Amino acid sequence: MSTVPPATDLHDLELDELRHQVTGPVLSPGQSGFEEEISGFNLAVRHRPALVVAAADAADVAAAIRFAASRDLPVAVQSTGHGAVQAADGALFVNTSRLRDLHVDPSARTARIGAGCTWAEVIAAAAPYGLAPLSGSSTGVGVVGYTLGGGIGPISRAFGFAADHVREITVVTADGQTRVTDSLREPDLFWALRGGKGSLGVVTSLVVDLFPVASLYGGGLYYAAEDASAVLHAYRRWTGTLPETTGTSVAMLRLPPIPEIPEPLRGRFVVHLRFTHLGEDGEAESLLAPMRAAAKPIMDAVARMPFTAIHSVHSDPVTPMPAWDRGALLRELTEEAVEALLAVAGPAADVPLAVVELRQLGGALGREPERPNAVGGRDAAFSLLAIGAPVPELMETVIPAVGQAVLDAVAPWATGGTQLNFHGADLAPVSLSRAWPEATLRRLVAVKDLYDPKRMFRFGHVVPRL
Repeated sequence: MSTVPPATDLHDLELDELRHQVTGPVLSPGQSGFEEEISGFNLAVRHRPALVVAAADAADVAAAIRFAASRDLPVAVQSTGHGAVQAADGALFVNTSRLRDLHVDPSARTARIGAGCTWAEVIAAAAPYGLAPLSGSSTGVGVVGYTLGGGIGPISRAFGFAADHVREITVVTADGQTRVTDSLREPDLFWALRGGKGSLGVVTSLVVDLFPVASLYGGGLYYAAEDASAVLHAYRRWTGTLPETTGTSVAMLRLPPIPEIPEPLRGRFVVHLRFTHLGEDGEAESLLAPMRAAAKPIMDAVARMPFTAIHSVHSDPVTPMPAWDRGALLRELTEEAVEALLAVAGPAADVPLAVVELRQLGGALGREPERPNAVGGRDAAFSLLAIGAPVPELMETVIPAVGQAVLDAVAPWATGGTQLNFHGADLAPVSLSRAWPEATLRRLVAVKDLYDPKRMFRFGHVVPRL
């Protein structure tokens, strides 16, 4: 049970003092706008903070953290709320969605990005220069949380994790100090932020590399349920033949009968192959040919596209909904592993799972970056992710059970680790510890002890105590 004082214990004079220190709104439970500030994409996570600071700028973030530190309040932070896995009950809740400064430097091929920006905004700002960021499959996701957790997107096999290409981070730490970190300035903190996610402070902006990618050949192939076995086995064989310039994933989808979904797919079980290639169209067509031959697609949506259409490769949902997810990393994808997945999540399995996805890793994701960081999972060949159907009454009972059954089915081929952004809401220390190699975890804990000794930042995917 939380020992944090409720909002009613924060006297009006104290709140007035804070309001004079910040530009953005300071809201208590019940005030107009409070619920809107704490809502996020994952509607299964309902926050009950003691106080909200809707930061207008980095100075507001620093003032909020100093206020929290003086009163022993824990701090939670949110921009879009896509990564919410734990209710921030009793916290001082910092909403960074208003920190929207965004500047592209085409000469340096970098972007300076405020904590409130989404990948869609960065993609749009970089596109006129023929540049692109290492965004994720869902471009409505906030840049900061995605990047600090590692960041695996459609072209990551060619370039690495998004965290590998961060040049500078501005962060407010638990002492209320604003620090600009990079490889030379507070390098241990810079190392830990990239892979430590929300453990070390509230990031207000970062500078990332951009890449000369104006367009690519990509999209999705959708197959009928009766072809699931043939397609997944073909995928297993095919991925071993691909260059790093090709990115792939395959997902078994149980699609709802809603108008937003194209009619040929609506209300059906389908297998969705996602494909991107950074190269010529002819080369891409040759690489994709074995999967087009594996079975006749219901829909073929693969073609040359501008990078601004990268979201269409996965076509992830854009409407907030309740979500449960859990992930694992696989060292290999064998024939037996595919059969095990089909048995627990294939078309014959009656399970409330919206998505069971295999995402190909390797390539640059398997190598140490030029600027070392704390991101784990570089030894894996595939990521596995199970996402529950958005049925609130099943979120705490049936869905976790069937999701765990999927992970158990592939346990013989798992590395034992997880990728932080796909880890899900299992926040037990022994489970979270699996997101990093042992030496990395020990170094992370040491940095956490130095910059946040009182564990002010304790919500979500934070570095556990050893």
